[in-house]
Amino acid sequence: MITGHFGLAAVVKSTQRSVPLWALMLAAVWLDVLFIPLLLAGVEHIDPVSGTHAGYGEGIIHADYTHSLVGSLVISGVTGWVAARRWGRRGGVVIGAVVFSHWVLDLIVHRTDLALIPGTGPRLGLGLWRHPGATAAAEAALVLAGALLYWRSSVQGGMPKGRATLISLLLVAAGSITLVTDILS
Repeated sequence: MITGHFGLAAVVKSTQRSVPLWALMLAAVWLDVLFIPLLLAGVEHIDPVSGTHAGYGEGIIHADYTHSLVGSLVISGVTGWVAARRWGRRGGVVIGAVVFSHWVLDLIVHRTDLALIPGTGPRLGLGLWRHPGATAAAEAALVLAGALLYWRSSVQGGMPKGRATLISLLLVAAGSITLVTDILS
């Protein structure tokens, strides 16, 4: 769902001119950025679903600190608070909301591996990853919508059409490469 997270960041950027696109893109994947060192340290981990490898959507993710509901709310709040120091209260709220959007999108695609509270309680996930074609279509739709809305907003905001087009095409290209890489892994 990395591609979808970036697409959503571009959608948000189309309405939030005060927060840079790079900050929204980073916020959209911030939970995964924090997950990586915890994965490498063995605190959080991924188990393959029986009979498969742990590639795109084919793993049970044990990310109770970064991807539990409570953990993601705490991370979103702290990140939003830090962002508010740079981009004001509204910018902080936007960044915090984009960080939390990661959990919402993951809820749609993950198997039932998202904890409510770290280490305990029921696990949630609607399991769209079980249908790779539907997952790819949803991610592609988010990227295309993000690129289109970003382009329109940028041109309306005075950005030269050529520059807005180039950035939008780069969003689509990066999203396409990421999506194909995810599917093939």
